[in-house]
Amino acid sequence: MPINLRCPLVVALLCSLLGCGGVSGNVGNGSGGASATVPQVQHVAIVVLENANYVDVIGTSNMPYLNSLLSKGSLASRYYANSHPSIPNYFMMTTGQAITNDDGFSGVVSTDNVARELVASKKSWKVYAESIPSPGYLGSDQSLYLRRHNPFSYFSDVQQSSTQTSNIVPFTQLHADLSSSSLPNFLWIVPNSIDDAHYCTDGTTTSCSLSSRSQTADQWLQNNIAPLLSSSDFQQSGLLVITFDESADDITNGGGHVATVLLGTHVKSGYVGNTSYDHRSLLSLSMKALGVPNIPNGADAAPQMTEFFQ
Repeated sequence: MPINLRCPLVVALLCSLLGCGGVSGNVGNGSGGASATVPQVQHVAIVVLENANYVDVIGTSNMPYLNSLLSKGSLASRYYANSHPSIPNYFMMTTGQAITNDDGFSGVVSTDNVARELVASKKSWKVYAESIPSPGYLGSDQSLYLRRHNPFSYFSDVQQSSTQTSNIVPFTQLHADLSSSSLPNFLWIVPNSIDDAHYCTDGTTTSCSLSSRSQTADQWLQNNIAPLLSSSDFQQSGLLVITFDESADDITNGGGHVATVLLGTHVKSGYVGNTSYDHRSLLSLSMKALGVPNIPNGADAAPQMTEFFQ
């Protein structure tokens, strides 16, 4: 009989055996934390990886670093992407709407969005995009930089403001901002298309296995996200969410079952949540954690991720 890695109790057992952290026995009751609230923090960081099924990530050897973080944070064991292909999921995380299913979309998005609400609440934000051709770049794909992974570049608010355009910066700026203790309130972190597990190291999707792509992304996380987690500013008041835009080949709830891990100042350690969430839930969480009162396009009607906090 195959092992059901979609069951959080099985995940907890496997994690205890495989060393991915103290989640054994610490499983949510599925309440969704309806009576709880989201503690506010100074910094919210979101990292989106690409195209992997939950069962190919959690409790496997494909991503040992990500699994090692489970003992330090929480696992949303029933988190689902909203659609296929990539782009509607990125827009769900930042506008609460799918906008388009065309990965080649080049239009302007004028609906309410994260950038608009952050600015209205006087919160700072930056997109840290690996392999972007230049600071403030709003154009199409260039080499390993895929525009559809940077939804901010489509927003009318950003396109019509040089001040906001300047918030889209090369990934190397993250290390500089960490060193100078100048992290913005909201960080959208975009690995390039090799480091997010989208492509193989030769720039194709066919010459290597999913496990190989996942291992590359996992090493990138260890090299580049570990410093953020260990920074004093983030440890004092930060929330990090690592998720996947969509599954590899699952269509459950639209975009399939994906791994989502939360870490930060107020996040429960070794906790496994058993309530269903989607990318709208993440949008609402990221805004509420920063004290932004208006959640774009009704995303606060989605299940709220309050159960993961002390």
